[in-house]
Amino acid sequence: MNRKIGIFSSAVNLAAVLGFAASMLAGFDAGNYFCSMFIAFSFVPMMCAYAHFAAKPRRAAGLSAAAFAAMYAVIVLLVYFAQLTEVRLGRLTGQAAAVVDFQQFGLFFSYDLLGYALMSLATFFAGLAIDACLKADKWLKALLLLHGIFFISCLIMPLLGLFQADSPSWIGIAVLEFWCLYFSPISILSFVHFSRCRG
Repeated sequence: MNRKIGIFSSAVNLAAVLGFAASMLAGFDAGNYFCSMFIAFSFVPMMCAYAHFAAKPRRAAGLSAAAFAAMYAVIVLLVYFAQLTEVRLGRLTGQAAAVVDFQQFGLFFSYDLLGYALMSLATFFAGLAIDACLKADKWLKALLLLHGIFFISCLIMPLLGLFQADSPSWIGIAVLEFWCLYFSPISILSFVHFSRCRG
């Protein structure tokens, strides 16, 4: 069962990342938010599978990955569910809209970046949890560890107020498409990794 959870969650994660990339290119915001929710839904069990299959000396790293993944999921699910309900349905006006509407780069946008900072920490610890012997696992470990670098930018940029509502939208799209290109191999290699696990 644990192996199947790892495999299935990796496959769903890949589909959600690709759906997110396609929605971004199409300018379909509701699709972005919906796919982002499924990135979170699949990411948590994927990180839990890393924790389960971690060797005993690496178990703390695996458990840390699962814990940070859970924190990430709570934050981004609150953000994206708000976008798909209250914001999309136009129930907010004035200052409330400025705080909650993701497109206005307010508080919920900052929460979203905090969530992705936690996701980056989760992947970093998942990389530490892997005992990489095969070439594919070595690539996976490197990608997971390097993804941890996003923690710094996702945490610092909102603190510096670098995002403004009048910023060109193509910059954000380009950054997110790059992230999708980076993260897709993690999902694929995770699928391969769990396919070889026993238990």
